[in-house]
Amino acid sequence: MSLPDLDIDALRAFVTVAEAGGFTAAAERLGRTQSAISVKIKKLEDTLGRRVFERTSRSLSITHDGELLLGYARRLLELNDETVRRFAEPAAEGELRLGVAEYFLSDHLPRVLTQFAKIYPRLHIDVRVGLCADLVGGLESGDLDLVISRRDLGETRGRGIWREPLRWVAAPTLELAPDAPLPFCALPAPCVFRNRGLAALGEIGRPWRVVYTSASVMGVQAAVRAGLGVAVLSESSVPDGARRLGAEEGLPDLGEVEMAIFGETPRNRRLAEPLVGFILESLSALRPARPALAAVPQPASQEAA
Repeated sequence: MSLPDLDIDALRAFVTVAEAGGFTAAAERLGRTQSAISVKIKKLEDTLGRRVFERTSRSLSITHDGELLLGYARRLLELNDETVRRFAEPAAEGELRLGVAEYFLSDHLPRVLTQFAKIYPRLHIDVRVGLCADLVGGLESGDLDLVISRRDLGETRGRGIWREPLRWVAAPTLELAPDAPLPFCALPAPCVFRNRGLAALGEIGRPWRVVYTSASVMGVQAAVRAGLGVAVLSESSVPDGARRLGAEEGLPDLGEVEMAIFGETPRNRRLAEPLVGFILESLSALRPARPALAAVPQPASQEAA
């Protein structure tokens, strides 16, 4: 007996519902109606002979079969999208020198660039990681073609692509005496993380002392893990195992940092567009979603909408 083929659109609807936390949010992301998404999910369940969601008028939960399907569905969509891109835009060829702020999605970006290289094997990306000031200088001197770096509030240059909060972070074992100067680990000045943190401490009258300065984010992360002091880092660069500090420790909110792409010009558009589009698409999957759907036991009777 031949096996049925899975519908890619139905799989995409399923993954989007699971990640967005609901049918309405998934419909908005995919530009479809809620009823169209429901039809896709029903078609997928009929094909598999299993329910993937437990849906009531007030809640939506993913079933155990749905959890199992989610991993397969993501792999299938990734392969489908890679294949389509590879044949849709095979002409991009050349070299781009890309500068990236080292704290920008440090764990995620290498995987994005690896996937990009598979789809565009003739477009070579020379990636240089560094501090924002150095990268901007490289762009202005012509040593870099594109730069992903911080954009200051109110700045219109570049194209904004990502926002994330800044966090106070420390090792779980670090004890902070409220009446003692806050031990501060930081990048050298000028640095938005350093400036934002020290300005916030000054506004609340909290004494501080710099105990560790490193020219790299990795050095600051290492100092945090070692328990030397408190650091200000972007959410995506908080090291594993570190604890986030806040109002309970008497530390103020630090706001957000915005990342932007600089250097897009008519001259480099043919090479830049595939890379920029790929990065933007990968970032969309990381946008904060509603709380993850909880798994529930699969009932034997009801049928999901």
